[in-house]
Amino acid sequence: MPEVVILGCGYTGRRVAERMLRGGHRVMVTVRNPSLVEDLRKFGARVVEFDLAQPGGLEIPNGALVLHSIPGFATQLFARMTGQPHRVVYLSTTGVYGATRDVDETTSPAPDTESGKQRLAVEEEVRGRPWSSLVLRPAAIYGPGRGIHVSMREGRFQLAGTGDNFVSRIHVDDLAAHAEAALLSEVTGAYPVGDELPCTSREIAEYCAQLLDVAMPPPVPRDTLHETRRADRRVDGGAIRRLLNLTLQYPTYREGIAASV
Repeated sequence: MPEVVILGCGYTGRRVAERMLRGGHRVMVTVRNPSLVEDLRKFGARVVEFDLAQPGGLEIPNGALVLHSIPGFATQLFARMTGQPHRVVYLSTTGVYGATRDVDETTSPAPDTESGKQRLAVEEEVRGRPWSSLVLRPAAIYGPGRGIHVSMREGRFQLAGTGDNFVSRIHVDDLAAHAEAALLSEVTGAYPVGDELPCTSREIAEYCAQLLDVAMPPPVPRDTLHETRRADRRVDGGAIRRLLNLTLQYPTYREGIAASV
């Protein structure tokens, strides 16, 4: 059974590592601060301290299955790697689709921000290397401790204008299931990942206001918000679910947010 390597063991990567450990895989994780993943070490993960800002190489076991979840880095990272992975799965973003409103597996990337262009460049480098590869482009990732339910409870969330912009999302546990299945498959290409119910910002804010018993957030001009909050995008992630034979644990934000709070 090949070793699994998680490059960047953060919010999503940690959950993928946990799933692979439960499945009996040998798991190596890279982090800048090993103290943050002591629990994974106790469960058998091999923890490697690695920081691209510091000198030094990164030894990848030959034949490894690699999840690349470090945003915005490819050339520097791959130049520091030794060993030859069998497969690399890259967690990108639906931001590579730019202003395109309706997105599915046939939609071509058209990034209109610097971060989107950088992500697409990483995708292209991952797919151009001599290994099997798959790019997952997740919509907004939410779950325990992260998402609109958290920012509304803390009074930080603001509606983009009237809140009529569409937002797609994926629960972190469902994204981890996608990543696990992707690592163990031979599916190639690049696919958007999202749940089954894109909705407007106002719709989900109204749901959270009722669920949490908090006030509706104030509207602000859309161009005053971070670029990720200005998006108006409906994502159909059905194609990759079918290819990986997945059923969502949280098919809509209603189940996912209720479980997260």
